[in-house]
Amino acid sequence: MLPVIEKFMAAHSLPDVTVVADAGMISDANMKAIEAAGLSFILGMKVPDVPYVIDAWRREHPGEEIPDGHVFTQPWPAGPNGGRRDQVIYYQYKADRAKRTQRGIDEQVAKAAKAVAGLAPVKRNRFIQLEGAVKSVNRELEEKARTLAGIKGYKTNLAATPDGEPVTADFVISSYHELWRIEESFRMSKSDLQARPIYHRKRDSIEAHLTIVFAALAVTRWIEARTGWSTRKFVKTARRYRTIEIQAGRQTITAADPIPDDLRQAIDAINRPN
Repeated sequence: MLPVIEKFMAAHSLPDVTVVADAGMISDANMKAIEAAGLSFILGMKVPDVPYVIDAWRREHPGEEIPDGHVFTQPWPAGPNGGRRDQVIYYQYKADRAKRTQRGIDEQVAKAAKAVAGLAPVKRNRFIQLEGAVKSVNRELEEKARTLAGIKGYKTNLAATPDGEPVTADFVISSYHELWRIEESFRMSKSDLQARPIYHRKRDSIEAHLTIVFAALAVTRWIEARTGWSTRKFVKTARRYRTIEIQAGRQTITAADPIPDDLRQAIDAINRPN
């Protein structure tokens, strides 16, 4: 991973970058390499166990629900021989995320109960507990999963924002959620821009194909930024209108479909100088 990042930085003359990703996409070795290179990261992380700060809050507020959007901050200072920078983990609770997770737990536990009762085949289900030939629903794991519902972690080693301001939970979490733009771009490249399937076999042909796709992606992103329209909407609306030139002797006759006002405004926005 690091060689790719370093080549990108060199190509664009960047003094520093912050790697933003899901923790599952970054191995421990890559994370250490990123830090050893003096780079920063923001990682979205799964929470396998109840963090101390959340457990402490629940002990201090028995019977209370965590407020929607509440963020718990857990500093993780580097040890004297840790070989890394100080880190901070932010744990955010979202009520809608908790509802979705609880529904998923309900479905999985119901399936596990049916399998234990012999009413359904035993399939892969984390709530089924096997001890020899005895099957049971793992209620301890269910309780733990429900306790963690709605919690997501965000880990960073950033010391300051690009503007030199102190790092806040809002900055870290909002930066992480910008990943949807990249995910959307990959969806666009696969569907709207037909990046796949690739029928080429030679490397030059494959690279040329992908270069065209990414050039088209840059153009579509620029059109979206200029017009406020999605690529799909712009193409679907604009492709219906044609301009036809008819040569009649020495005279050229131009015929064009009248363009609606909203499309005209979009085209004007594209052609407007910066």
